Amino acid sequence: MTRVLVVHHTPSPSLHELLGAVVEGAGTDEIEAEVAVVRRPALTAGAADALACDGIVLGTPANIGTMSGALKHFFDQIYYPCLDATAGRPFGLYVHGASDVAGAVRDVLRITGALGWEQVAEVCESTGEIGSAEREAAWELGATVALRAAERTGSSDA
Repeated sequence: MTRVLVVHHTPSPSLHELLGAVVEGAGTDEIEAEVAVVRRPALTAGAADALACDGIVLGTPANIGTMSGALKHFFDQIYYPCLDATAGRPFGLYVHGASDVAGAVRDVLRITGALGWEQVAEVCESTGEIGSAEREAAWELGATVALRAAERTGSSDA
C-alpha cells in the first residue's frame, strides 16, 4: 500500500477547503493503487511520519511573508533524521495567503530542495477566496503526489 502524508497547518476556512480537496484527490479511485492518506497537523507530525510515507503533501498559510511557524517546526523536527532517508520522495505544496505567497513558497522549496525531495506538481498557490479553480488545483495536487508515490513504489498500474 502506498502512503501519502499530508502535513498541514490549517488555521482558516480557506486552508480547510484546500486540505479537503488535497485529501480527496490523494484518495481518488482513479489511481489504480491502494493509497492510504495520512493527515497530520504540522505541530504533531514528526520524523517517523515522514520516514513511513511514500509521498508528502505540505500545506501552509503564508504568514508575514513566509511559511507558518508550525510547518517550520515540522521541518526542524525531521530535517536530520530524514535528510538521507527520504531523498527522492515525491512531494507537493499548497499555500494560501491574503495577498502574497511568494516568500512562503520560496522558503518551503529551499528546505525540500535541501532534503532532496522531488517536486512532482506545480505549487498550488491561492490568495483570497477559494473557488472551484483553487479546489480543483488542490485536488490535482493530491492526486498527482499519490500517483507519483504509487509509481515510485511500484504499486500502480498507471
